[in-house]
Amino acid sequence: MAHSYNPFPENKLTDLAATAHESSKVSISDKNEQSLKDLAFGSIAGVAGKFVEFPFDTIKVRLQTQPLDHPIFKGPFDCFRQTVRNEGFLGLYNGLSSPLVGAMLENAVLFVGYRRAQDMLREFVAVPDQESGEPAPLSIPMLCLSGAISGVFASLVLTPVELVKCKLQVQQIGHLYTKDSPSHGKRAVAAVASVGRSASIPVKALHSGPLSVIRHIYTRNGLRGFYHGHFPTFLRETGGGAAWFGSYEAICRILIAREQARAEPGQRVTKSDLRPTQLMFAGALSGMAYNFILFPADCIKSHMQTEDVLRQKDVGSSSKGLQGAVKRGFTATGQEIFRSEGIRGLYRGCGITVARSAPSSAIIFMTYELLSRRFA
Repeated sequence: MAHSYNPFPENKLTDLAATAHESSKVSISDKNEQSLKDLAFGSIAGVAGKFVEFPFDTIKVRLQTQPLDHPIFKGPFDCFRQTVRNEGFLGLYNGLSSPLVGAMLENAVLFVGYRRAQDMLREFVAVPDQESGEPAPLSIPMLCLSGAISGVFASLVLTPVELVKCKLQVQQIGHLYTKDSPSHGKRAVAAVASVGRSASIPVKALHSGPLSVIRHIYTRNGLRGFYHGHFPTFLRETGGGAAWFGSYEAICRILIAREQARAEPGQRVTKSDLRPTQLMFAGALSGMAYNFILFPADCIKSHMQTEDVLRQKDVGSSSKGLQGAVKRGFTATGQEIFRSEGIRGLYRGCGITVARSAPSSAIIFMTYELLSRRFA
């Protein structure tokens, strides 16, 4: 009886399948392990950066959300001076607990999403290196795209966190934001000076803390209320993520090229060879790019997310009034700011935001890279 030729005997097919299965398990295991490291390192880096940047962020939010028709602060330094005088230095850290958790989640999601997006893009566009056979490094535009993809996921985490944060940051000065306030007009300076040390102008916080804000939002608007301001956050994080990671990688490659030119023949310089100061330099510039690229979207977001706190007297204390205040959309809010102050209004607080982002991002990237080296 004739037997057909089989180039792959059954035992060899079994061995090949087992080898492929083990290889895939190793690959998946390695990716999962790296994702866990990215989660941990990103969280630690985010906390370190948040402690540095939060006072600047409080000033930024207050500058962005002050009344369009009667600004309270003359600029960042005036806002800093009034806040410290009236609320003490810790007033700059009002609402820290929520964004501290948010910073952990944001940076964890950003770094994990960035790496996973790179893995996905390598499968489709990366060409293997002819010498090593490994996938060639992604181009800067592809790294920007990876950053944008990670920003999409970060916006889902950040919107509710920043909603709570912004409300807590401005509630102590909400009574100064309405025209019928006794601090309006020529008496503004005197009223502000007496806040916190005089009983003539009572200052009562609407919320006692993050949990109070969360209960308030859920009671008034349900789960959907936590995503008020998501669209501008989405715009800021996708564009900002592309600028943040893209500019960081581009600057690191420039620094690597300079170090390579000074290296010994045959020595290959990589990112792991860059000094901490070089990593901080690249991180600082990338942070400035991230915050500047779509700052108007951030300004509109701050207005949308604080309107019900800052316009209590205008909308009334009724449930109907407060619900009406939070329904203003992205376009309507942007149009009102532009009509009142033009393009300048959309960049209110931009200087302090870009300034705060330099040390914050420098610390975040340096912390992440050094932890990655230490526990590689």
